[in-house]
Amino acid sequence: MHTIDDTDHTDVIISGSGAAGLTLAIDLARRNVGFLLIDKAPHPFEGSRGKGIQPRTQEVFEDLGLIDRVVASGGLYPFQRHYSDGGAVDEPVIAPPQATPEEPYQIPLMVPQFLTERRMRDRLAELGHVPLHGHELVGFDQDDDGVSARIATPMGERTVRARYLVGTDGGSSFVRKALGVGFPGKTLGVRAVVADVLVDGVTSDAWHRWDLTSLCPLRGTDMFQFQGPVPFDVDVDLSAAGLTALLRERTGRDDLVVREVRWASAFEMNARLADGYRRGRVLLAGDAAHCHPPTGGQGLNTSVQDAYNLGWKLAAVLDGAPDSLLDTYEEERRPVAEGVLGLSVRLLEAAKEREIRRGREVGQLDLGYPDSSLTVAAADRDKGVLPGDRAPDAPVTGAGGLVTRLFTLLRGPHWTLLGHDVHASSAPAPRAGLHVHTTGPRGDITDTDDHFRTAYGLSTDQWVLVRPDGYVAAVVDTAGLALVESFLDGVGVRAPRS
Repeated sequence: MHTIDDTDHTDVIISGSGAAGLTLAIDLARRNVGFLLIDKAPHPFEGSRGKGIQPRTQEVFEDLGLIDRVVASGGLYPFQRHYSDGGAVDEPVIAPPQATPEEPYQIPLMVPQFLTERRMRDRLAELGHVPLHGHELVGFDQDDDGVSARIATPMGERTVRARYLVGTDGGSSFVRKALGVGFPGKTLGVRAVVADVLVDGVTSDAWHRWDLTSLCPLRGTDMFQFQGPVPFDVDVDLSAAGLTALLRERTGRDDLVVREVRWASAFEMNARLADGYRRGRVLLAGDAAHCHPPTGGQGLNTSVQDAYNLGWKLAAVLDGAPDSLLDTYEEERRPVAEGVLGLSVRLLEAAKEREIRRGREVGQLDLGYPDSSLTVAAADRDKGVLPGDRAPDAPVTGAGGLVTRLFTLLRGPHWTLLGHDVHASSAPAPRAGLHVHTTGPRGDITDTDDHFRTAYGLSTDQWVLVRPDGYVAAVVDTAGLALVESFLDGVGVRAPRS
């Protein structure tokens, strides 16, 4: 376990211990990369702000080893109960689709952000690390070999040398501002209150909505999240008495009483995107790189997936892969953030018109990297997965007779090469960081009920290369395996030297 007192050098400094910083720390820890995770706050974030965990993020959490604990900490979204002069009407937040073998997670979870981050810290502790709170990054300089970071600690200022610095320090990011990276965008004309409260007069079976206010039961707690727009030129009373008065004024119900406020914030909604995600040896992730309105539950999820994309690339470069691999982080993630920002803004506009229901697009399962330089183009492929797509799950059976899943085989920090109906002898030579599984003669897995072939759209003698972050890098025939081997050499997954 690192502390600031027993090291003056490390591989990576992560500044900011929210969801993005914790995701990156967990991913680096399981790859045995040295790092310091610091945060200027004296203690972890205590609010519910990012309470939606989308299906793609659930897949990420499964890979990182914490999905079951996150699920156990929260629950499903309740029905919305809309109140009007005509009474109350219930409707779902999202039409609940059924899980499939290809997409085992379909329904967004509600987990208050402080509980999600608590489970992430638990996982990080299992891997031998803890965030260092009360440690503020106050300056840094970089050169061709690394970054010298000045960190104010409870014991005084220290300088730590690192190969890379990652700013995961939120929308007002010190790292982004120190780099001089622009953060263009717009304010969205909405100022709102969000608060975690104990309240009498409502039941926890529904998300209670009135024209200008809502009370959403926070799964895993006895609290409700109070939400509502407020004027720009008013000092909002965030006390229990003040929120009670606001709630009664807007609902016309004098039976509603806010008994306690556990956390509260008044904020202005913005949509902003950093001009760049990398300057030399310093990178940005999460809210430091993009700022979303809360509609659609996209911010925390996009942040987690930023870090999930970056972690394996940092580890690979530190292990000798070309530094240019890090350029693909911005290449892949910035367009995703741009699209997600547009979705969040559209959902905000719909919410203003009382249209709250959400569709498949919020789940982020369809996001991918088809235009990435890490995607090997597949000639004449018109079915199944394409390079750049998310890799589907599927049930398979091991040669030993035990039923398992592709996601289980993919889990971990490695690349995976999957061969469909191939002869195992045609597989490439083993190399560190690559797992190979095949169906067919002498294969180690059996395609249970043909789900693997169907999900991937494969023909006999075809192979799929899956990245460590669960996206398809290449689909080739056996004759194209030399291309796969050359590609792996280029990303640092090299064959052993004889």
